[in-house]
Amino acid sequence: MAGKEQEIARLEKRMASPGFWDDQEKAREAIGNLKSLKQVVEPLRKLVRDAEEVNLLLELAAEDPTAIEEFDRELSRLDRETRQFELRQMLHGPRDAANAYVAIHPGAGGTEACDWADMLLRMYIQWCERTGHDYAVVEYQPGEEAGLKHATLHVLGDYAYGYLRGETGVHRLVRISPFDANKRRHTSFAAVDVTPEVEEDVNIQIRPEDIRVDAFRAGGAGGQHVNKTSSAIRITHLPTGIVVQCQNERSQHQNRAQAMKMLIARLYQLHERKRQEELAKAYDEKGEIAWGYQIRSYVLQPYTLVKDLRTGVETGNVQAVLNGEIDAFIEAYLRQQMGKKEGE
Repeated sequence: MAGKEQEIARLEKRMASPGFWDDQEKAREAIGNLKSLKQVVEPLRKLVRDAEEVNLLLELAAEDPTAIEEFDRELSRLDRETRQFELRQMLHGPRDAANAYVAIHPGAGGTEACDWADMLLRMYIQWCERTGHDYAVVEYQPGEEAGLKHATLHVLGDYAYGYLRGETGVHRLVRISPFDANKRRHTSFAAVDVTPEVEEDVNIQIRPEDIRVDAFRAGGAGGQHVNKTSSAIRITHLPTGIVVQCQNERSQHQNRAQAMKMLIARLYQLHERKRQEELAKAYDEKGEIAWGYQIRSYVLQPYTLVKDLRTGVETGNVQAVLNGEIDAFIEAYLRQQMGKKEGE
């Protein structure tokens, strides 16, 4: 703690000195280092202050029983904030601090799968609202009868990608279908793909001749998700076949800029996947590299259960999970990944 505070003081003194911006690359590096240090030190300082206040409440409660209720409430809050701080310390990946794009695609199953994909979109939106992350639905293609064919959610805020990266994979739903007149039980699948928003420091080159840009009119259902415009943009990256589109902004220029950011993020992710596959071949760990496998099962009938197939964490409160309470799954996944790293 003391060493980090000294480094913060040194960097702040350096930033205040003349000529700091003469070398812009080093200046940006210093600012990034300062931000990273403060993201650790400032929450820790707050935890220390809160712990001191809880200790004072404990002393007060020993003399005045009416203070016990306030002590219990503040102790619970301190415990919750401490767990959040511990969780934040697990986010050490190179892009964990970045904003995130959450792309959702229904699997086979027609209307049932499209509706399930829409339920997942709502789940992540409600998670954002619960955690204070800003968000925007930058692309939404409605299903023919219900739900969606494809949607992309842009999640903004500290460590959005770090928290959500473990959501990548196939999500399975079992329920009595509201679209089946015979009320039979159906199984539906939807794929979630989480990518980091990539900043300018990543060297992803996109040649003009490698992309095709199409403008189209956004319309159809899903009006609660998008601003209807005639300036939606679709960009196809010809060498890889990656397609991204944005229809959330009000102008074609803004939609194109956002779509290019999404394309860069997808190309960065593709590069990282190839790198990890090469590492897997080198260490004979192909089973550990899987992008699109089933990660979680949501059962509404004949019983209620949500179970994460990687960590074993489960809950019978399916509705709470579908309302965005997925923190237990996120925390368990991050702890599991941390344990794997420590065991290497």
